[in-house]
Amino acid sequence: MEAAQPADRTPTDATPPEGQPPVRPDGAPAPSEGQPALVADRGEPAPTPAPPAGKEKARSERSPKDMALSLLILLVPIALLLAFYRGFLGGDSPVTVDPAPALEQARSANAFPVGEPTGLGDDWRTVNARFRTEADGSTLRIGYVTPEGRGAQLVESNVPAEKLLPVELTEGQPQGAADLPGGLSWQRYTARGNEQALVLLEPNRTVIVVGDAGEAELRRLATSLR
Repeated sequence: MEAAQPADRTPTDATPPEGQPPVRPDGAPAPSEGQPALVADRGEPAPTPAPPAGKEKARSERSPKDMALSLLILLVPIALLLAFYRGFLGGDSPVTVDPAPALEQARSANAFPVGEPTGLGDDWRTVNARFRTEADGSTLRIGYVTPEGRGAQLVESNVPAEKLLPVELTEGQPQGAADLPGGLSWQRYTARGNEQALVLLEPNRTVIVVGDAGEAELRRLATSLR
């Protein structure tokens, strides 16, 4: 006859009944096949991995010299592109226009005798040209960059001189005769800022040559009108 066993003894065979998941000794169900085992959550936060010591050291050891070299590496290609733009593509050259359409509009309007600059040469670059008719009259404007790189503008208009001159010359005042060849009575005027002007007053038009160009270039432009 076998000896009696205590009733609370845990059976050594943990094999579950057929169709049921196996039970671990601690009472929790065992994970099914192919499923990772769960780790008990004890309420402790997961440790944060420390950054690599080598990376922090490399970052802290960057000297001003290293930063200057990095900046130089960035600036060198920009300087090369800028030199190519200016030297080969003419980046600093002003955009030129053809004044012929504006001159033709002024002649077609027949508002005043139109003088056209002739013989100036290719080193006089036309940068703007327009003809406009308003309530007070019509005005032709042609702007130039002179051979010395200064600005000069030709204005021809039948707007009354007492209205035209204050607009074009601000507080310009006459400075006497200009003594230009051709028999026309050109007058020297002051203008805004560092500009100066040559003015021709006629009964049916006013001609103004104004800009920060030197007097010799302004005289050259005035005497080129035909």
